[in-house]
Amino acid sequence: MAMAREFYIYNTLSHSKELFKPVHPGRVGLYVCGPTVYGDAHLGHARPGVTYDVLFRLLRKIGYQVRYVRNITDVGHLENDADSGEDKIAKKARLEQLEPMEVVQTYTLRYHEAMRRLNVLPPSIEPRASGHIIEQIALVKKILEAGYAYESNGSIYFDVARYDEKHHYGVLSGRNLEDTREGTRSLDGQDDKRSPLDFALWKKAAPEHIMHWPSPWSEGFPGWHLECSAMSQKYLGDVFDIHGGGMDLMFPHHECELAQNTASRGQGGVHYWMHNNMITIKGQKMGKSLGNFITLSELFTGRNDVLDQAYSPMTVRFFILQAHYRSPLDFSNEALQAAEKGYRRLMQAVRDVKSIPVSPTAAARPEIASLPEKVYEALCDDLNTPTALSVLFDAVRIVNSVKDKLLEINPADRDTLSSLLGEVTSDVLGLCDEASDSASAGLVDGLIGLVVEQRQQAKAQKDWATSDRLRDRLKELGVQLKDTKEGCEWTVE
Repeated sequence: MAMAREFYIYNTLSHSKELFKPVHPGRVGLYVCGPTVYGDAHLGHARPGVTYDVLFRLLRKIGYQVRYVRNITDVGHLENDADSGEDKIAKKARLEQLEPMEVVQTYTLRYHEAMRRLNVLPPSIEPRASGHIIEQIALVKKILEAGYAYESNGSIYFDVARYDEKHHYGVLSGRNLEDTREGTRSLDGQDDKRSPLDFALWKKAAPEHIMHWPSPWSEGFPGWHLECSAMSQKYLGDVFDIHGGGMDLMFPHHECELAQNTASRGQGGVHYWMHNNMITIKGQKMGKSLGNFITLSELFTGRNDVLDQAYSPMTVRFFILQAHYRSPLDFSNEALQAAEKGYRRLMQAVRDVKSIPVSPTAAARPEIASLPEKVYEALCDDLNTPTALSVLFDAVRIVNSVKDKLLEINPADRDTLSSLLGEVTSDVLGLCDEASDSASAGLVDGLIGLVVEQRQQAKAQKDWATSDRLRDRLKELGVQLKDTKEGCEWTVE
């Protein structure tokens, strides 16, 4: 239904919508900036997670092989997002009296669980910055050799003014060097820099700094911006197709990446830069200091004073898909409640469409036949999920009209509706039926409980052979039993 389609993408680099042309025919290299794992995944993580998941799903659906790389930042991201302050993960480790990699492992697992619940597919490769120190040191050497960096007291800084003489620093964000200089202030502890515009490629570690590695210049650690340039090149090559991330990363993070790529390779290395807009709360960027910070765990359980109720993962996903990824999206309880109703209505139609009555003599309906083309036309127009959902709700209205016997359709039209609702909703938009999943989970729990009950009866009758056989069979299926004074507890591995 959806093979060999043209895809149009808004390219931040050209500030225009372009026909997507991959570097290698039939293959796509996609790199997305993942989280810095020093805290629980929050609402702000959900939007890029869902946005690039839909892009990943759509590109595969229309016939591309996709290598999707999403990194984990576990070193080098300092408190003020510049070149001073304490490493965010190291600070968390110090406060909680843990090893930094314990912090990384804890919050990486929580991030993965949050993405799993949002039905975000795992990437093809998920590299960590700390696992690519050798590649980052090699990249610093190349930039030094090209003359776009300098050493100062064991640290290496990128020379922005030197770079801007031959290239445009600010092309992504639409800035020029003078505007950037006027908006930059000197920061304490950055006297090693020739200019406050310069950014660290390698930082000499202070004695109290926990995470550091040997290098030709000092015992230190890589700059935050360096990791994505090194890892994207390693896994996707010198030139690849799409680099994604939140709009808050456009400057300085992606601007610095682009400069590093150009300085070390002689070219920007990325054909299409893609940025999703932010989720705000009452028009304000979400932040702990404003008291409007919501973790995804709180959102799913309702345990936050900002929330009127708990919202399911699929309600959150549907809420995100209702807005175009480049548009701002403002959180409110009313908006989430409306999304919940819309999601449930769509899922009900997905369930109903398979059993709605058909009439072999009913005339074919062109409005039904045109729906698949319309929905993919919207999705291939820079990932226009709001329009795609609108087309799906046209299908929902037809399903409901047939269900209420206000309309007759033939078997072929029902097949079209069933294929469209099932394929696009699940395979591309990633919306799964939570009611069905809940029912399935309840059935599994009930069956396990029944077997456990039979085992308890066998034990009471001293039928040890049956008791052991049931225990061993459950263990083979991944169900662990624990006998207690009160009875038997079970968990699924």
